[in-house]
Amino acid sequence: MARSTSRDAEALFHSLRSAYVATPSSLKIIDLYVGFAVFTAVIQVVYMAVVGSFPFNSFLSGVLSCVGTAVLAVCLRIQVNKENKEFKDLPPERAFADFVLCNLVLHLVIMNFLG
Repeated sequence: MARSTSRDAEALFHSLRSAYVATPSSLKIIDLYVGFAVFTAVIQVVYMAVVGSFPFNSFLSGVLSCVGTAVLAVCLRIQVNKENKEFKDLPPERAFADFVLCNLVLHLVIMNFLG
C-alpha cells in the first residue's frame, strides 16, 4: 500500500479548488449560508460547554434550529444545482419556496419546543 505524501494532498486541494472555481455564485452563496449555520451551532455547543446548559430546552432548540436550517439549505443547493439531473424539471423558484416553507415549519416546531 502506497503512502500518501504532501504532494498528493496538494494535488487533491488543487483539483478541488479548480473545480469549485467553476461553481456558480448562487451555489457559493448557499455554501456560505450552510457554513454560517454550522458555525453558529458549533459556537452554541462551545458556549454550553463553557457556561453550562441550565435552560437545556433553549440549547437544544438553538442547535437543532441551526442544524435543521443547514440541512434544508443543503437540500436547496441540491435542487438548484444545474448539473443535478434528478431535479432538472424543478424550477429554482419552486425549490426556494419549498425551502422557505420547510424553514417556517421547522422554526414553528422549534418555538413550540422552547415552551
